[in-house]
Amino acid sequence: QDMGNVETLIIRRLRCEDCRRIHHELPAFLLPYKRYQAFCIEKKIHSTELFDVAADQSTLYRWNRWFQILAHYWLNCLRSLAFRFMWAIASVNPSPSGSLTVLEQLGHFVGDAPGWLTRMAKPIINVNLWIQTRSAFLPQ
Repeated sequence: QDMGNVETLIIRRLRCEDCRRIHHELPAFLLPYKRYQAFCIEKKIHSTELFDVAADQSTLYRWNRWFQILAHYWLNCLRSLAFRFMWAIASVNPSPSGSLTVLEQLGHFVGDAPGWLTRMAKPIINVNLWIQTRSAFLPQ
């Protein structure tokens, strides 16, 4: 996981025979609509310390803001999926807890070991609940 290297990836496009929509097969280290590895984004969200990542301050700020805006949504998506698929999740409180941060609550579902961001994202992506957000202003 070298930081700062630019790599070109070939993303397979697949057409669903049922819904006839095109889906993109992303590698496990990428999140939809993000240009950086999930590891880099995760590390910045999880830590307030400075670390070596090839991104400017405005990008780091946007990652944090993106997470703050969508974290409760993702938590509720995981709760819904746990209920829908009857996941056996130990010690998950179905109501929001005032004593835990959203990140800690997400940790009950996906753990806090490295890779938690992709473990959180994959089930949400796979049931088409992932929300696209624009990080730049586009002319209208």
